[in-house]
Order: sequence, then structure tokens, then C-alpha cells
Amino acid sequence: MNIHKEITTAVLKVVKELYGAELPEKMVQLQNTKEGFEGNLTLVVFPFLKISKKKPEDTAQEIGEQLLKETSVVADFNVVKGFLNLVVSQEAWISLLNDINADADFGYKKTTEDSPLVMIEYSSPNTNKPLHLGHVRNNLLGWSLAQIMQANGNRVVKTNIVNDRGIHICKSMLAWLKWGNGETPESSGKKGDHLIGDYYVLFDKHYREEIAELKQQYIAEGMDAEKAEEKAKQEAPLIKEAHEMLVKWEQNDPEVRALWEKMNSWVYAGFDETYKALGVAFDKIYYESQTYLRGKAKVEEGLEKGLFERHEDNSVWADLTNEGLDQKLLLRSDGTSVYMTQDIGTAEMRFQDYPIDKMIYVVGNEQNYHFQVLSILLDRLGFKWGKELVHFSYGMVELPNGKMKSREGTVVDADDLIAVMIEDARRTADEAGKNADLTEEEKQEIARIVGMGALKYFILKVDARKNMLFNPEESIDFNGNTGPFIQYTHARIKSIMRKAEAQGINVNDSALGENAVLNEKEIELVQKMNSFAATVEQAGKDYSPSGIANYCYELTKEFNQWYHDYSVLNAEDEQTKLTRLILAKNVAKIIKNGMALLGIEVPERM
Repeated sequence: MNIHKEITTAVLKVVKELYGAELPEKMVQLQNTKEGFEGNLTLVVFPFLKISKKKPEDTAQEIGEQLLKETSVVADFNVVKGFLNLVVSQEAWISLLNDINADADFGYKKTTEDSPLVMIEYSSPNTNKPLHLGHVRNNLLGWSLAQIMQANGNRVVKTNIVNDRGIHICKSMLAWLKWGNGETPESSGKKGDHLIGDYYVLFDKHYREEIAELKQQYIAEGMDAEKAEEKAKQEAPLIKEAHEMLVKWEQNDPEVRALWEKMNSWVYAGFDETYKALGVAFDKIYYESQTYLRGKAKVEEGLEKGLFERHEDNSVWADLTNEGLDQKLLLRSDGTSVYMTQDIGTAEMRFQDYPIDKMIYVVGNEQNYHFQVLSILLDRLGFKWGKELVHFSYGMVELPNGKMKSREGTVVDADDLIAVMIEDARRTADEAGKNADLTEEEKQEIARIVGMGALKYFILKVDARKNMLFNPEESIDFNGNTGPFIQYTHARIKSIMRKAEAQGINVNDSALGENAVLNEKEIELVQKMNSFAATVEQAGKDYSPSGIANYCYELTKEFNQWYHDYSVLNAEDEQTKLTRLILAKNVAKIIKNGMALLGIEVPERM
């Protein structure tokens, strides 16, 4: 039963009968009736005044009277100024609840072989350090967006581009050669990404010391402080060695390449552990070491076609002044590539691998200009989705104690954050005595689900475009707009279902008959459940995980208010008990489906 569609069809028919006009569906504006007014749905009649040539109240009255004759979905109506408030019949609500009950994937659209193919890039780590809090937000947004796009009937390819080459990688490699003494993840007991990150920090420590020493030397020789520091940064022996290593890497030096492959393999193993803990994965991973040469070739191809221009110093540029931008460097004078070039190469590889219809990049808002330029360049180079690529731009995330500075070793580590969230969830449950009857294994698994749910929900409930402050203590609260509050409600409903089953009530195979009755709060609950499909659709259009998160909270809050006022298992009669059990069961289903779109698990018990 699609109540909106039934009423829309009836309104169009009534308007034609009354006023002789055939109107498009978009003219019928239905919205939930405002609190304090009688009715479930409200029809805005102002769009019909031109054809009715009557006052708003008279037009609404006429349409309301005809709707009562035309459709059994409308049981009653009232007119308030230019608004027609419609009371939907009990039969329609029961039919709708039965439809929701019969659909395990309610709210999701089916994906077919002909569905549009959407590629979503997220994560994009560097192989010189472990994942941090910023990566956590990126990965959670990317994964959730992929689930939402798929729930809207798209085929989805989840992809990652790993920054595995460049001077920053060489810094970690050089530090390990100088001070590592052959240390490995096995010998140190550290995850590979953490081990390499330590050497990146160590390089920076020694580099700073060299800069400070040289700066004092240059000042003593009569140079001013600013110029002395700039020269010291360029002349420090460590940075020169790192640049020499980068040149060797570019020249395929076998020793440098072997070290690079070994250390990167340690990092990838570490990344995989973190991705698994976060509950995210990828269908295809690309590496900048494989794409940067492709990008250079693509730029040279564009140069031959007159799309770009070469300057006197041999550098290659794109003139974007006609698009209201400036000139963009694509190849340096020595022929080396820049990030833009690499992104072009990656785009070409992806387009050859997949027939992409839409490309979404999940990247922080500091790269807004970069993706504005990339869109123009890809369109010039003939990528059909270039002009319409989506930069899913998100704000920075911080902890209450401030920003992260990875080069100084003060990064908010993703693995540490995950561990803290799980520990906090376990301690909170233990202190509340919620899990006394569970085994140790069950307690720890629930702590993992709740801790990760708290982390994910707290981050995803915020509009992605905004900067945010992540407070671990607030996120683990079992009350309010938090993941654990929603998870606990799901577990509570599952407990009700187990008790019903123990009483011999088979809710799973049940449907409501014509005699079933819903009270006013139950109708509001069904109406809220029914809006899940529209919420998923809107979240896909807006690229908005926060829309799903806030819907899950509103549904949970509404259920708890109803559950506080009405008993389920001690209902006054068997029909009412079954009705309420089916209501509760489907709230749990929609919570589970909604939270799954955020990458959040919901436990059966807590």
C-alpha cells in the first residue's frame, strides 16, 4: 500500500472531475499534518486555485468531499485555510504495515545489471604513517555513502588510491636505514604501519635538529633569520639524502625499490587490520606508483591535441581562465608529475577497468579547488563523467584537545581510538550491570559492536560538510542521540521477540487481519517507518549519511515514547498484542537496515 500514491492518483482524478483539468503529479503536494491539527496528511490546495477559480477554503472543501467518495484510503477530512487535512483510514494503515512487514529489505531499491555504475574513492592513505582520526571520518563516510548509493539501486565499486611514492615515503625509508638496525614488525611487536610511522617521525626529529644547527651557522655568517632557516631546510644533509633516494626510486634502482616494496608491505598489512576493525573494505585498490606515468602520458596526449600548452621552461600548463580560474601546472619543467597529473592517470586506469557512470571522490574540503580543476581537465580529455564528478567534500574532525600533527608524532591514531572506544563500551556495560548473564566472549563482542557503533554514529550523524569535535565520552552514552541508544533499543525489541516466542507466538509468519486497530501513536509510528524509503532516496540525492543517522534516532525516539505508554506483551487482548509485536518487530528491522547503511551493527542483546 503506497498511501501517498493512492491519494495523489485520487486527487488528480477528482480535480479533473471537478474542474476539467488534467494536471501532472508534481502539482499534488502532500505533507505530514502539523502537530496540533487533526489528520495524517495535508494537501496544499493553492496550486489548484487557478483552475477552481474559488477561494482556498471552498476548493479544499470540494476536493475533500469528492475524495471521500473516490478512495477508501481517506476516512475523513477537515479544512484549515488553504490546507486540506486528510485522515487516512485504519484499513490503509494496516495494509501499509503488512506491506512493510512482508518486505525484508524495506526502503532499499533493487540493483540490476543495467543499474548505473557508481565508483566511490575513499581512504587515500600515505604509506609513511598509520591511519588517524581524519582517515576514520573519511573511511566511515566513504563506506556509508557506498551503502546508501547501493540502497538507491546503483551498482557500486568501492575504491582506494594509495599514495605510495614521493619524498615523504623516502623519509621513512631513509630513517629506517640509518636508525632501524633491521627492525621489523615481528621483531618489534608493532603493526607495520605504526613501525614505519615511527621512522617518519624520527626523520623529522633529526631533520629539525639539522635545520636548527645550520640556521645558527648561517646567522653567525651574517644572514637574516628568515633566509637562514629557508636555506637550512634546503641544505640539511638528511633532506638531500632523501631527495637522492627519490631520484634512485624514479630510476628503478633495485636496492631502493626492494626496500620500498618491503616497507610498504608492512604498512599494507597494518592498514588491513585497521580497515577490518573499522568494518570497511574496497573492491579495487590503485597505487600512485602505477598511475603517475599514465597521467604524464595523458597530459602529453592532451598537449598534442592543443588542450594544454608548454611554456619556455618546458613545463606544461592548462589555461583555465575561460572557466574563471587560473593556469594550472600539469608537468614540471624537469618532466616530473604533480598530484593533478597523477589523478588524471588514475582516472584513465579506472575508466578502462570499469564503465563508470558517476565518480565520487571522498576527500577533505581543503581540496575543493583541486577537484574543481580536475573536473574541467577530465572533461577536456573526454571522460564522459568528468564534468559531473562529485567531490564529496567533508570538514575536519578534531578531539577536544586540539588538532593532529602527524610529523610531530602527536597524531590521534585510529587503532588507539578504536581500542579506547571498545574499552569504554565494556566498562560502561559492566558498571551498569547490563551484561551480567553473558559469557566473557559475548561481553567482549557486544563491547566491540557498541564501541564501534558509538564511534561511527557520532561521526556520521554530523553534516559531513561541517568541521566537528569528536568527544569519545559523549558518544558512548546510552541516552540521547547516540549509537548505543539506538543499538540498545534494537536489543530491547529483540528481547521482546524472544519472550513472545517463549509464549508460543510466531510473529515472523504473522500478518494483521481486517480487525486489527492502530491507535493514534501507532499510526504515527507506522507513518515514521514508511518515511524510511523516502529518507534513503533523499540521502542518495544529497550524499548524506547524516540524514540516515538522524532518521534512525527519530524513529528510535518515537518507538521508545510509544513503548513507555503501551505494553506489548501485556496488551489487553491477543489481537492488540500481535499488532504491537508486529509493529515492534518492524521498527527493529528498519533500525537494523538504517544502521547498516552507516556501517553499524546492532546487537541482539545488550
